[in-house]
Amino acid sequence: MLERFKSKYIGDREFYKRYILLAVPMILQSAITNFVSLLDNIMVGQLGTEQMTGVAIINQLVFVFFVAGPGIYGAQFFGKRDHKGHMHTFRMRLWVILAITAIAILVFIFFGNGLISLYLNDTGNPEELELTRNYALSYLSIILISLPPFAVTQAYSTAIKETGQTFVPMVAGLFGVGANALLDWLLIFGIGPFPALGVQGAAIATVVARFIETSVVVIWAHTHLKVNRFLRGAYKSLLIPKELFKKITIKGFPLLVNEILWAAGITALNQTYSLRGIDVVAAINIANTIGNLFNIVFIQLGACISIVVGQYLGAGELEKAKDADNKMIFFSVFACAVMSVLMLLVGRFFPAAYNTSEEIRHLAVMFIVIQALAMPFCAYSHSAYFTLRSGGKTLVTFLFDSVFTWGVMVTMATVLLRCTGIDIVWAYFIVSFTELIKNFIGYVMVKSNVWLNQIV
Repeated sequence: MLERFKSKYIGDREFYKRYILLAVPMILQSAITNFVSLLDNIMVGQLGTEQMTGVAIINQLVFVFFVAGPGIYGAQFFGKRDHKGHMHTFRMRLWVILAITAIAILVFIFFGNGLISLYLNDTGNPEELELTRNYALSYLSIILISLPPFAVTQAYSTAIKETGQTFVPMVAGLFGVGANALLDWLLIFGIGPFPALGVQGAAIATVVARFIETSVVVIWAHTHLKVNRFLRGAYKSLLIPKELFKKITIKGFPLLVNEILWAAGITALNQTYSLRGIDVVAAINIANTIGNLFNIVFIQLGACISIVVGQYLGAGELEKAKDADNKMIFFSVFACAVMSVLMLLVGRFFPAAYNTSEEIRHLAVMFIVIQALAMPFCAYSHSAYFTLRSGGKTLVTFLFDSVFTWGVMVTMATVLLRCTGIDIVWAYFIVSFTELIKNFIGYVMVKSNVWLNQIV
């Protein structure tokens, strides 16, 4: 029985070598990015609770529009060595992301104030709420400039990663976050000849970093066309073959809508938690900041599943895809069990770094503990999602991801917080562990092999 288990879930040296070489640059890039975000969050947190909360609200709202675009065809086209098909996929992804970015900017320009107000539900201290709103609007007015370069980076980096190259996006991210960290320090606090700009300084640092990251990715991609063959002729036309456009739209549109609705669902969930006051918003921001640093392991390992399995499916090697998927899912859950223990050990010390009240620090510690306990279960759900997605099951992933988020998590939080007097920590715990339901659904769907499809 042990041999059967090892054969199904444990890979050989060559398997892990390929998997780790693909995953490590992605994890490092994400780790550095999130570590700098953590430093950024702590630096803004030194200014005060209102500044920290205002920035956190904007980052949560902007998160809704951080989508990758149509992304199930690229890896399969590359696996099939159809570079022209990969080019058309990249082209469509770029236009879709830019269109969404334009919509996002217009939404924030005209409705930004109203969206911020959704998070300001504590009637006990109107002056504190007004300060938080002003800081949020100040940050938003500058951060919008960073959205177009971020969109371009997303389109290029995703296409490059689909070819198995994860090193260059990592290097670009390093340049960006390095600039971000340095400029944060200089512009938030006014070091040397630089003015102390507070939250506006943090926004300017992010804008500059986004342009640096985009420049590195785009320049490298276009000067290395031998390995980025999908860029050959990418801008000779804006057109996409009608049949391919139709196929990508049919398969990719549910995925695109899913990404937006899922992000909107997480934003709505946090807005629901804010019904218990602005202290909760601040505490969740602190918990999410450290949580994001640890969650990168299952997020990037899940993305690797999409790439590796997608390439096998594109090449028609269905059994290899199934075998690799089993081993990668097991590895992801095991790795995140380890990360969960580490987060429990160090997470309780993290809130002390913030210039905020003891009540907010205590709440943050409780949320961190809950996130750590839920992490292995989130890892399995995430792996199942990318397995189904790699095989083109976009309608299934839509139901599995965004419909679940809205139908179960947001609904559960709304009922608990609007209709009962339950403590916010217990409400957060119950909602977080609805992930067990998702685990069961994901297990059934992955085991059924409905995702074993070659779609190109």
